[in-house]
Formats: sequence, C-alpha cells, structure tokens
Amino acid sequence: MHLHIVKSKNAQSLYVIRSTYKNGRNSSERVEKLGTYDELFKKLNGQDPIAWAKAYIADLNEKEKAGKREINVAFSPAKLMESNAPVLFNGGYLFLQAIYYALGLQTITKKIAKKHKFTFDLNGILANLLYARILFPASKLATMQLVKKFLEQPSFELQHVYRALGVIAQESDFIQSELYKNSLQVAERNTHILYYDCTNFFFEIEQEAGLRQYGISKEHRPNPIVQMGLFMDGDGIPLAFTLSPGNTNEQVTLTPLEEKLLQDFKLSRLVVCTDAGLASTANRKFNDKKDRAFITTQSIKQLKKHLLEWALDKTGWYSSGQKNSFDITTLDTDEALAETYKNTTFYKERWIKENGLEQRMIVTFSLKYRNYQRTIRQEQIQRAIKTVEEHPQKINKTNQNDYKRFIAKQSITPDGELAAKNMYSLDMDRIAKEQSFDGYYAICTNLETDALRIMELNRQRWEIEESFRIMKSEFRSRPVYLSRDDRIRAHFTTCFLALTIYRLLEKKLDKSFTCHQILDSLRNMNFHKIRSEGYIPTYVHDEFMKTLHERFTFKTNLQIIPALEMKNIFKDSKKQKTLLKK
Repeated sequence: MHLHIVKSKNAQSLYVIRSTYKNGRNSSERVEKLGTYDELFKKLNGQDPIAWAKAYIADLNEKEKAGKREINVAFSPAKLMESNAPVLFNGGYLFLQAIYYALGLQTITKKIAKKHKFTFDLNGILANLLYARILFPASKLATMQLVKKFLEQPSFELQHVYRALGVIAQESDFIQSELYKNSLQVAERNTHILYYDCTNFFFEIEQEAGLRQYGISKEHRPNPIVQMGLFMDGDGIPLAFTLSPGNTNEQVTLTPLEEKLLQDFKLSRLVVCTDAGLASTANRKFNDKKDRAFITTQSIKQLKKHLLEWALDKTGWYSSGQKNSFDITTLDTDEALAETYKNTTFYKERWIKENGLEQRMIVTFSLKYRNYQRTIRQEQIQRAIKTVEEHPQKINKTNQNDYKRFIAKQSITPDGELAAKNMYSLDMDRIAKEQSFDGYYAICTNLETDALRIMELNRQRWEIEESFRIMKSEFRSRPVYLSRDDRIRAHFTTCFLALTIYRLLEKKLDKSFTCHQILDSLRNMNFHKIRSEGYIPTYVHDEFMKTLHERFTFKTNLQIIPALEMKNIFKDSKKQKTLLKK
C-alpha cells in the first residue's frame, strides 16, 4: 500500500492505494480515503499531513504483513451497486483442489499435454470439470458458467473444454494407472481386498450407437444404456473402471479390467469380492490361482438339491465363540433364547467341488435379517391385497422383486370353464416358498480364512453400491446427453476421478460426516468479496467446518480474509504437501 494524492482546483485529497495485477495488467485499488490536506492539517494540530500519512501507511503495511491489520468496510445507502460485478464466490472447491494436487493430477495432465502438443490448459479444464461435477453437476455448457462461481476464475473457453474431452477419453487408461501410482504417495491403499460391481447409466437419446445400446437397465428404463464396471479398494477408494456397451453381459467385464490391474497397476496378491450376478464359474476360476482369491455371494435358491437341503437344515449352526453346534429351530420356540440371539449371526460351512473348481460355501442365518425381510414382504403383501381388491386393472407383467409377484391370476372357473374375466388372489404358495429362505445368506470363497472374517469382508460391498449411488444422484452422471463415444468415455472418466477425490476427502475426515453433510456444506461455502480488501466468509462455522479446517493446512474460517492472504491460500491448496496419510 502507498500514498496517493489527488489534486483538484480547491483541495488535495489523500488516499491509501494498493497496487494490483489483474488479467495481465497492472492496476490499483483504493483502500481508504484519509481526508483532504486542510482537514488533516487541522485534525493533526499543524502536523505535516503527508508525513503523517506515510507513517500511517507504513504501519498498515507492517500490520498487514503480520496479519494483524483491522479492516473496516464502509457501505453507503446512497451508492448504487457496481454493474456486472459478482460479489459472491464459492470456496468449497479449495479443499477438493488440495486433494487434486496432492494426487499429482496436474503432473499427469502435463505429461499428456507434452505428448499431444496442444496449447490449451488441460489441467485447468480437468480440475474445474471435477470440482463442478462434485459441487455443481451440470452439462459442459452450463459448467462453463458455474465454474465462474469459484474464487479462482477459469482461463479457458468452451471450445477448449470440448477439445479436452477427446484427449481425456484417449488417455483414460493412462490417467487411471498414473493416478493409482501417485495415490500411493499420499494415501494408504488397501489393495489386498478389491470389490467389483457393475451398473448402467441411461441416455436421453433413443437411438443405439457405439457404447449406447439397449440392455437390461438397473433402473428398468426403456432407454439405451452404457455399462460401467468399477473396482474399489478395501477402504472404499475407487481403483479403476471400464465402460462397455449396454447390451454386454456384465460377467465378462471383470477379467479384462482385472488383467489391466495386474499389468498396469502391478498388483499381484489380491482377493476379489463380487455379488452373485458376477459370480460366474469362469470369474471364480480366474481368481483361483496363486496369490489371488475370490469372495462372492451365492444365491441359495439356485443351489442344487442336496446343497439346498444342507443350507436350510436347522441343525449344525455355529456363532462367534461357540464350540458346540446350535439348532436354530429353538429360536422360534424359546422367546428368551430369541432375545439373547436377536443380533447374532449364525453360520455353517463346507467345501464343495463342481465344474473343476473347489470352493468353500459359508451360509449364514440371522434373526435380524429374517425379520427385516419379513417386514418388507408384509408391506408388499398389503400392497398386493389392495391392488387385487381395488385396482385389478393395474395388474400386469411384473419382475421378480415387484409386489405384484404375490398376485396369482386365474382364467379358469372352479368348474373348469373359461372365466369371463381374469380373477386374482394372493399366491400363498409363492409367499410360503419365499418365506422359507428368510434370514439365510450364502457366500462362496476359496480362502481358508476364518468364516467370520470372510463375512466381514463381504459386508463391505455396500460401499461400492453407495459409490454408484453418489455418482448417479449427487454427481448427476445420468441421464447422459452425450452421443459420441469419446465424449461418453471422457464424461465417465471425470465422474470416476471426482468420486476418487470425494472418497479421499471422506477418508481425511475419518468418515465422520454423511455424503449430504459434506457436499451441502461445500456447496454453500461462499465468500463475499469486498473490493480492494478481501473476502468475508458467509457460511456457518459448524462442527463440519471446524473439522475440515483442522485437517488442511490453510484457513478460510476467519472473519475476513485479506486479498493477499487469499492468494496465499490459492497457492497452499496447490502444494503437494497436503498429505492424506496420517
């Protein structure tokens, strides 16, 4: 800051001025008006106003350097707002930016730029696409406007974004493998246990082409879909993904991506955990090798007769710390016993050999799980009854989980004649058959690890399902409006990277907050810009904000952040010293 004197016909006015550098040009901002020369001369009792002003400004500079200068902001109800001058900006992206740079994504984009020899700012484009996908998900066109909400303004144009999408798609595999290598420097990666699952995303465009194909939609939508397979490590951090056309059998997607992990990620010792839909014999055999193993859920209903009888047998059950077998029939006849074991998981196990594969089957039974299933079914039965009695015209083809599966249709009268119209009733045989499986759950593995540990590892599959939910709901990755395959791949590459950054933020916060708490807080983490002075936080400094600032090296939770200090925060958020390891 320095002194600036403005001379007019009748007076000399003294101002405190700060030099600035904006958009490649040197400029200045007025910080404070000290008064006219004559006013100050009288106020200072004859002391030289200019000498006083220089000493005053020198003191301000010392205080500002030490971060102790008090800032007084004056507003006038007689003055109009500045035209086309935004004053509210989001700063929540700064914490995402710290993880982005800690992961070395800027060095990855630098390598890509050097390879392709383009001149646009790929790092700035990718970073802003990721921050916007997490905080303000929208189309690429809308994203260009939304990123202007951030404290740091973009240095690229929409045409550069579309050009960058083709490069991101082309280098997707390279980005994934480099990201994994970089992540090892900043976070513990539990790659001994991996979780794999598939989901699909629907398009608004109805024509099939390339990746966009008609298939079995997870959301039962009559739209073309694209299928995504995702590997996640044992701590819930995304590891790698693959895209395939929507009409691809998801079972054939596992081994190609796993082979890529073994080759590009240099992984060797691992256990792959999947659900029943991906549990083909081929996939199990692929991981039935030295240093590799599998854990997969097993449909009890599809077991062969002798295995089904064994699985549902009421005797031969064990629980943690119990040496003698247990007969679970007693849980239905002894209320005191049922109360004692209401939260207990019982299990039985045996080795089986089929189709040249030897594996261990673990079956579990839980009263809590049984009661949950029966509660859900009872609600479905009530809906079925209401439909039969009040809205029989709504009964049509249904799927295996729809409540209408409990409705039986009769087209023949009790006399054996063709009925004038269809008659409906509850299918009691189906209800009884389904109820016989309540509380049971099966897992297959080639590991010899303790059964309780196997069950614990399998339970963690919920995190990959939650990851898909976050991408679909919070990141609004569907419906997909893109038509070109390269841009579709780029879209899901950014979704994958955004999910990785978000999951690492969760880990840094010790998973103490819900997804809604984290994203809602960051989306509303706004700052009011005071011209020439700095930024005033307008967010609530609650427990989340307190924890967030404890885990990062820079602080935005001050009453006002001077402009110079905010520039230092920008620099700090881009330093790779922000480690995620404890």
